[in-house]
Amino acid sequence: MKPREEDTKYFYELLKELSFTHGGCRTLARSGGRDHWPTRGVYFFFEDGEQRSGSGAGARVVRVGTHALKAGSGTTLWKRLSQHRGTARSGGGNHRGSIFRLLVGTSLIARDGLSCPSWDSRRSSAPKEVRAAELPTEQQVSSEIGAMPFLWLGVDDAPGPDSDRGIIERGAIALLSEFGKPALDPPSPNWLGRYCDRPKVQASGLWNNNHVDEDYDPAFLDVMASWVEKRGKAR
Repeated sequence: MKPREEDTKYFYELLKELSFTHGGCRTLARSGGRDHWPTRGVYFFFEDGEQRSGSGAGARVVRVGTHALKAGSGTTLWKRLSQHRGTARSGGGNHRGSIFRLLVGTSLIARDGLSCPSWDSRRSSAPKEVRAAELPTEQQVSSEIGAMPFLWLGVDDAPGPDSDRGIIERGAIALLSEFGKPALDPPSPNWLGRYCDRPKVQASGLWNNNHVDEDYDPAFLDVMASWVEKRGKAR
């Protein structure tokens, strides 16, 4: 067995343990701020129709993310997840505050022929009338992301680029990415990300832009395993 295949199998075994701890996956559509979230953590999204093929059976991870990677950041895990989920009341959201929403939106626009010229303007804010015109697309993005099952790993370490959360995020993305590597768990032919205008998303099979073209350090698995074990004991 090749090292990447072996490490990928181990990664999914760790997620299996994590899933047992949580009693299964959750979706953002059925989640809220009053649920018992750890202050900080790493999250792993799956997507209907996306299955592993070379590393074993089961759903494949399509996005890995974390938060508070700047020293002094006060962003919580739920705050970050809620930015991806969008606004519960209107069903909309703010893709300018979530690269995940931005990427999914560009793919929906391309696949479904939606009209939203301002979507990828690269501006951090927009006037009220522009946001109003974007609402139908934001709602579709919320529906798409809200239906994706996900797991989360509580990692309550201090904010900063060298945090264990950053190590796990970078390592997992680099391990799972198909970018420039022999195919292991490639996306399905119908994967929405194939319509994304970011080549790294298309080539990696992940809703990630950063770290997909990097080599992974297998040491991240030991860091991840230690936190999975902690969560299992605290159950």
